[in-house]
Amino acid sequence: MAIKHFLQFSDFTLDEFEYLFERAHLIKRKFKNYEPHHTLLDRTLVMVFEKNSTRTRLSFEAGMHQLGGAAIYLNTRDSQLGRGEPVEDAAQVMSRMCDIIMIRTFGQDIIDRFAANSRVPVINGLTNEHHPCQVLADVFTYIEHRGSIVGKTVAWIGDANNMLYSWLQAAQVFGFHVNVSTPKGYDIDPSLVTANKSRYTVFGDPSDACVGADLVTTDVWTSMGFEAENAARLQAFDGWIVDSAKMRCAHPDALFMHCLPAHRGEEVAAEVIDGPQSVVWDEAENRLHVQKALLEYLVLGRLT
Repeated sequence: MAIKHFLQFSDFTLDEFEYLFERAHLIKRKFKNYEPHHTLLDRTLVMVFEKNSTRTRLSFEAGMHQLGGAAIYLNTRDSQLGRGEPVEDAAQVMSRMCDIIMIRTFGQDIIDRFAANSRVPVINGLTNEHHPCQVLADVFTYIEHRGSIVGKTVAWIGDANNMLYSWLQAAQVFGFHVNVSTPKGYDIDPSLVTANKSRYTVFGDPSDACVGADLVTTDVWTSMGFEAENAARLQAFDGWIVDSAKMRCAHPDALFMHCLPAHRGEEVAAEVIDGPQSVVWDEAENRLHVQKALLEYLVLGRLT
């Protein structure tokens, strides 16, 4: 089987995502019933982290163990990558010693260069530009709670960051619409948008973006790597909090999602993230199940 990577959401077709969700449902059911599912017995995942993580590390490491394999954690501070080893050289070496690699780093160019020199599949655990594994879990979570996402409206409130760009790619693949509202100066970068313009609408007022939405989602106002901008961002994002008033603009049975960690009182009000429309804990858990399906697919291909 030819090597396949998952570097951004658009790397997979709708048919592939439907297969992944089918497998994720099976894997999750078996997990809940304490049934073993060791399809990656004696296989090894290497996880390379340049950015800190809770959910990404835990979901990939636990997931690989639950699939019967092993997971090895590498931090760039503790490896030769932190001492200037070329990404291309690291890819050549690491990919000869394992079956699949997950990388959580800064620029998308880093993971692209790594994958171009890898002999095994590479997964994007997060970059500045894309966060495909999180949106994979988010779409799966929506389908679990509300059925098909085709033709639905997702409201994105906040920064034009990696999550938004992955949501826009997902809209193109699945056939839904994204209402986007970002403060001035934190707008969409057209160079990072691959979705057709018919798949999203930009709103100046975040409340307008929530009108009729089936899902309202947001993220922290200051992503990792932009901490120096925090004070300026707190001022610029004033009014972009997802609160009860904005949720009332959405469809009555709209869901709320957040990729976490969350700052209550900043990008989301406590009554929303802790309220009845919030599915953030299911969303977080589903990282485990969809990524197990992803690991299985990239290493073994389709299973019958």
